[in-house]
Amino acid sequence: PFPGEQAPSLLFVDSGGGGARAAPGAVLQDVPAPVFSLPGAQPLSLSYSQREITSLTESGRSAPPASPSPPCPHLAGCWAGAMAELPIPDVPPARCSGRFTISTLLGMEEGGRGPYTPTEGSSCDSAQPTQLSSSTLCTRTFGYNTVDVVPAYEHYANSKGVGDPRKGRPSLADLHSILKVTGGLAVPIASLASPGHAAGPCKVSVVGHCLLPLGAITGAVPTIRCMLNIWGVILYLRLPWITAQAGIALTWLIILMSVTVTTITGLSISAISTNGKVKSGGTYFLISRSLGPELGGSIGLIFAFANAVAVAMHTVGFAETVRDLLQEHNSLIVDPTNDIRIIGVITVTVLLGISLAGMEWEAKAQILFFLVILVSFINYLVGTVIPATAEKQAKGFFSYRADIFVQNFVPNWRGPEGSFFGLFSIFFPSATGILAGANISGDLKDPAVAIPKGTLMAIFWTTMSYLVLSATIGACVVRDASGSLNDSVAVGSPGCEGLACSFGWNFTACAQQQSCRYGLSNYYQVLMSMVSGFGPLITAGIFGATLSSALACLVSAPKVFQCLCKDQLYPLIGFFGKGYGRNSEPIRGYMLTYVIAVGFILIAELNAIAPIISNFFLCSYALINFSCFHASITNSPGWRPSFRYYSKWAALFGAAVSVVIMFLLTWWAALIAFGIVIFLLGYVLYKKPDVNWGSSMQASSYNMALNYSVGLSEVDEHIKNYRPQCLVLTGPPNFRPALVDFVGTFTKNLSLMLCGNVLIGPRKQKMPESRLMADGHTKWLMKRKIKAFYTDVVAEDLRSGVQMLIQAAGLGKMRPNILVLGYKRNWRTASPESLEDYVGILHDAFDFKYGVCVMRMKEGLNVSRVLQDTLALAADPTTLASEQQASTIFQSKQGKKTIDIYWLFDDGGLTLLIPYLLGRKKRWGKCKIRVFVGGQINRMDEERKAIVSLLSKFRLGFHEVHILPDINQKPRPEHIKRFDELIAPFRLNDGFKDEAAVNEMRQGCPWKISDEEVDKNRAKSLRQVRLNEILRDYSRDAALIAITPPIGRKGRCPSSLYMAWLETLSQDLRPPIILTRGNQENVLTFYCQ
Repeated sequence: PFPGEQAPSLLFVDSGGGGARAAPGAVLQDVPAPVFSLPGAQPLSLSYSQREITSLTESGRSAPPASPSPPCPHLAGCWAGAMAELPIPDVPPARCSGRFTISTLLGMEEGGRGPYTPTEGSSCDSAQPTQLSSSTLCTRTFGYNTVDVVPAYEHYANSKGVGDPRKGRPSLADLHSILKVTGGLAVPIASLASPGHAAGPCKVSVVGHCLLPLGAITGAVPTIRCMLNIWGVILYLRLPWITAQAGIALTWLIILMSVTVTTITGLSISAISTNGKVKSGGTYFLISRSLGPELGGSIGLIFAFANAVAVAMHTVGFAETVRDLLQEHNSLIVDPTNDIRIIGVITVTVLLGISLAGMEWEAKAQILFFLVILVSFINYLVGTVIPATAEKQAKGFFSYRADIFVQNFVPNWRGPEGSFFGLFSIFFPSATGILAGANISGDLKDPAVAIPKGTLMAIFWTTMSYLVLSATIGACVVRDASGSLNDSVAVGSPGCEGLACSFGWNFTACAQQQSCRYGLSNYYQVLMSMVSGFGPLITAGIFGATLSSALACLVSAPKVFQCLCKDQLYPLIGFFGKGYGRNSEPIRGYMLTYVIAVGFILIAELNAIAPIISNFFLCSYALINFSCFHASITNSPGWRPSFRYYSKWAALFGAAVSVVIMFLLTWWAALIAFGIVIFLLGYVLYKKPDVNWGSSMQASSYNMALNYSVGLSEVDEHIKNYRPQCLVLTGPPNFRPALVDFVGTFTKNLSLMLCGNVLIGPRKQKMPESRLMADGHTKWLMKRKIKAFYTDVVAEDLRSGVQMLIQAAGLGKMRPNILVLGYKRNWRTASPESLEDYVGILHDAFDFKYGVCVMRMKEGLNVSRVLQDTLALAADPTTLASEQQASTIFQSKQGKKTIDIYWLFDDGGLTLLIPYLLGRKKRWGKCKIRVFVGGQINRMDEERKAIVSLLSKFRLGFHEVHILPDINQKPRPEHIKRFDELIAPFRLNDGFKDEAAVNEMRQGCPWKISDEEVDKNRAKSLRQVRLNEILRDYSRDAALIAITPPIGRKGRCPSSLYMAWLETLSQDLRPPIILTRGNQENVLTFYCQ
């Protein structure tokens, strides 16, 4: 025991599972710690308190394994994980001999013997033990034995889709079904862990324990990182010049406009980053996991590229400062432009080395840069209050003067960039550093806390620094100064113009000639050095600001790009996603970023690079804000950010403003950015990567589908809006691909298609198969590009299963109205019961007001025999989805063939509508549609004109109409004989007895045909024989035959006779034949209302 623990009590456990009990009220003290011994297990000593033993023995239960307290409260999870690795058994009551069932546990929970409590030597085996039953039995959670476990972190970690198994949590079957235990007791790991900690081995990388996670940065709040990235090159090198051009008022407006966008974006980032666990990938990760791979992938690529270009911008800013210092000392290397290129390439190479050294070194360098910038900023503020020397006054610095503040308060535009939005485009990149913290989300200890706190704090403090710098520099320095000490004059001297005259300086000549070298408008590169108390500190601050920003971007770009590469959304980029070392550093990504940065450094012009980045960053901001708005507007239960200080409407406003600013800055660059996004978006939409991130787009799809489905229920049905919504009895869809392709062809983008499968057998056996295979069948349909749903039911027989589907399939108004099934080719050799079921299904469909469509092909529909490999691996949905797709006639172009419609009976027009919809598709578009109707030989012209007139009113485009005057002729004798031979095995041969005698003879075989039924239906039977002769004469070479079949009266037409009609009608035909019968309600109309 640990210090302060009571002396342990003693308990022995035998290998059979029996437990020794202490007498009620017994107190066991001063005995050594017990040793649990199981076959193959290591001995373990545990302690029990006196209170535990007393309470347990009084209740008649065995003592549970004790869980000693860890020496460090923060190591509770580690201790539980270490304990969980040891196989310690829970001790059952003495009456159970090594085997437990759920009923046993339930009986124990109720304190008595349950109805299924096994006795000595009894077996409680389940026919199908679950996964848990082989490794886990029970845990003592609340003082009694149960398979249930307490809530724990690992049960929810790495969750993906609904229904996926969770680590450590028992399945529903484990709790609901009877378990089987073999080979002794199995104890759940969670029984040894404390309720508040995860069970399992404690790794150093677990957040919240005594040790820091691997790769975490000390003090990981990214405030410093964001501030360093915001305090970039613009702070020192361009903000004084922007103040001179735009004036203090408009400069503040530029700053506040930028901050408005970045603050709204910061709030959106905070909301998104606190809505779940954030991993590496930064902005790309946040957008892609929120909006989905389509927009996330495109913006990830653009954002990574923008960060790579930002490396060049900040490096060029650093190189400009070094170049100016060399120029002051007349020590240029080559010339001003090439010096920037040389210094920039050397600098970015050094920064690359720091980045490759690891995040620890990079973090230390950033802290150093931060301190340097703080010191330089304080140095500048001190310098503004120190009285100006004559040399500084000659360069335009006069300390704080109200007159200077008033003059510099208004704008004074100069040069080609002298416009509000021109200056905004140059300043805005300095506000983009808000994403620096989010971009290294994978290296943060707790991103959900660090990103909101660091981002918003950085925005606040940097905004204050920008406003203070603009106001102070504008209140101390005039716009133009010559820098010559000889220009000092007496106050009020004649011929002196400008504000400096009142301070004793005449800068009129250089101001009029625009040749002044100093002043706020001209000396902005090193102006702050002159104003400050100690100039070299400002230079050090410039170095720190530019290098820190460049370093942050150099780290961000590969991290974002690496996450994009690992997601495999785009081809040819996976090479750069490989990680090296403990923290999976993207070295190849660093090298790519380095090459891009060097390419833009060679431009050597800061004002040319900055607007390029502005558009890409604004595009990123627009999508971040839209992500937050979209996730909020979908009302998904999964959108639960812990950061509450955001508004979906503010996010939408931020997205809109970002887009507007893009076009106001550089319209052509904005068009290029949007063009790239649309191109990348289209590529991902076309490729449809196999990723599922639970994005708001998925939630939005559900919302739209739900709203439209509910709204559809309020719409009254109208014939003009009739759509053939098909319930297709495919069984497993891959077994009958021709049937799937036929229905999928005319329902695609038009109406509902449901593939129904009836699993025949006991529910307990078929339910696991149903759950396992449903996903595989859906993927098979998607791979075949069939827009359909798959559903299955478990039933005792086929007919009852189809009745379930007919009644329950669909949703609201989106319910099937046509039953499509394949023709039963083996009806003569199949069992009579299956024949009854098949014809009964047709009767059921008519009873439920369904239309019926039966498809027959010469070679048959069922290809399951060809798919024997698939059948052998039927339990593997992946194999099912990846199997080779069978080719059917409905997937090939039909050319200039014919679609022949035999509209023999008026069924409401369904026989016409389906071929018409089929003919609208590209593969069937060249086929000529012919319509055949029955008629009398002496009225052929009149009847043809009547049908043509009716079809023209339907606007179907059917112009070729044929009247069949010989439809009532007597068929050839050999064909009549064949029909008689077809029904001979099914005849009752009752000799025309009365109905009562026939019913008695037919008892138990209702499919038998009486002699009277044969005689009564003789004309109808001969009609089918004659129709088959006509079909073979007229439609031998057709691509498809659609015909209205006869209807057998329920209870009066035996199933064998009806199948004989269908067999005779459709036999010996090469083209596919579709037997279509509507429900006698109109599906076509020629009225406008």
